[in-house]
Amino acid sequence: MPKREIRESRAIVTGASSGIGRAVALELSRQGADVVVTARREDRLRTLAEEISSGRGRVAIVPGDITDPRTRQAAIEAARSEFGGLDALVNNAGVGALGLFEDAAPERVRHIMDVNFFALVEMTRTALPLLKEGINPIVVNISSILGHRGAPYSSEYSASKFAVQGFSEAIRAEFTRHRIDVLVVSPGTTQTEFFDSVVERVGEPTWPEHTAVTAEDVARRIVKAMRKGRHEIVPYGWGKVLCWLNRLSPAMVDRIMARYV
Repeated sequence: MPKREIRESRAIVTGASSGIGRAVALELSRQGADVVVTARREDRLRTLAEEISSGRGRVAIVPGDITDPRTRQAAIEAARSEFGGLDALVNNAGVGALGLFEDAAPERVRHIMDVNFFALVEMTRTALPLLKEGINPIVVNISSILGHRGAPYSSEYSASKFAVQGFSEAIRAEFTRHRIDVLVVSPGTTQTEFFDSVVERVGEPTWPEHTAVTAEDVARRIVKAMRKGRHEIVPYGWGKVLCWLNRLSPAMVDRIMARYV
């Protein structure tokens, strides 16, 4: 039996204008959830809302920057006023950058941490009172394979995702008294616009090419994991291999990574 029903649940998805966030919002709606979607690009949110509504799903949009407390509060208020509460928070919004650490200005790491970590933490804090009142509530934090193993040319992004991993493990234990689950999702190479919209690109490694999975496939796996009450998933085969190799011999992975610098 599933741990939670998706049908008639109420969810917030951040970073929902494209990629994994958009796919998760659509998958949740397809399975009967009411969804609040938030992102900076209002035009894309409206297109997403039209698609959800055409399938007879219920959706509310909150345009804005997730690093702005007013956007976070507006998303919570939308869940309360439009749907009567909140059962699932999907912290998906994120940014990246490509380039060696020594070539980066201090502003790069601050921006990445603001979006990928601090906004995620504060969105969770803002949502917590409403989640406590929810039905089988859950927090879903979208991390990355690079939250398990840091990679060159992505030092700041790796650091932000390691932070998400540590934060998620800590609050998972704390939230048990509120019966709130915490799921961490660590995607690998996914067919999204992520690398087309990095905040800075001043160099990148020539990694071996691997077949990327679709955002829709990742979304299906996320919603399935939500239903089952999983703690963590790695929805990418090569990502699982990397995690296993890094546990087996981190020094060997160090040598492999150094070849691409």
